[in-house]
Amino acid sequence: MPFKRMKKILVLGDLSRKKIYDSIYGLKPWLEKYVGIEIIDLSKEKKFERVGAEIAIVFGGDGAILSTCRALGRNQIPIIGVHMGRFGFLAELMEKDVFVSLEKIFMGDYLIRKRMLLLCHVERSGKILNESTGINDAVISRSSLSRLISIKLNINGECVATYRADGLIVSTPLGSTAHSLSAGGPLLTPDLNAFIIVPICPHTLTNRPLVVSGNVKIEMELLSQLGGTGFTVDGQVFTELEVGDKIKIERSAIEVQMIDTGTRTFYGVLREKLNWGGHPNYGRN
Repeated sequence: MPFKRMKKILVLGDLSRKKIYDSIYGLKPWLEKYVGIEIIDLSKEKKFERVGAEIAIVFGGDGAILSTCRALGRNQIPIIGVHMGRFGFLAELMEKDVFVSLEKIFMGDYLIRKRMLLLCHVERSGKILNESTGINDAVISRSSLSRLISIKLNINGECVATYRADGLIVSTPLGSTAHSLSAGGPLLTPDLNAFIIVPICPHTLTNRPLVVSGNVKIEMELLSQLGGTGFTVDGQVFTELEVGDKIKIERSAIEVQMIDTGTRTFYGVLREKLNWGGHPNYGRN
């Protein structure tokens, strides 16, 4: 079957890591038989919105995919990850499957799954300090050892609660297997339009995780006069917070596009990564 002609693709990874460098440049001659390629070093390039490429192949862990999505900005193109990290919930391919899987992609044998993104604004005294997008989550937390912090949560202008906790997470369904999960949040299938709101170690045990529509507007306000408190998007973009700062979060008009070759499924990943379906150990040899 003839290959679908793509004019250009991006190949990305942290080239300061020898394993990733060797993998990308080892694959380069094979790729150039079929398509023009541009190699981008994620350890140096932070923004590349005008790329003119049709797909992006990302070598590394989930962090590399998060960085790529953010760097593409408003010009999202379909992304597929080659897992070379530690855990790898987002990466579709294992390195050993690259040749077979890319042949399928070049022949047009794949689907594109669109996933929601967070749009986050940090405001201080009515002025926007910064704006960022997130794939997984946005988190207010203590960045150093200190007392519990107080965070007021509003949804669509209505006061929901004031949390006394180590922090508060707002997650997408795609990010439900990340920080939200470790804080006791539920798992959501990534096709849902929803936010997960999870307090981190709340002082009041009745403060439980909350799942709300992805169409609402969320506002978190820091009430504690404490140093060492910050706001982090996808574990990569950090802003130091002051008392009275407000974080406003809503669904972004931009969606991330993930290439699905059918290699993995959501439930298959749960079985593989979280050992779902494993047999209980009753203490027998």
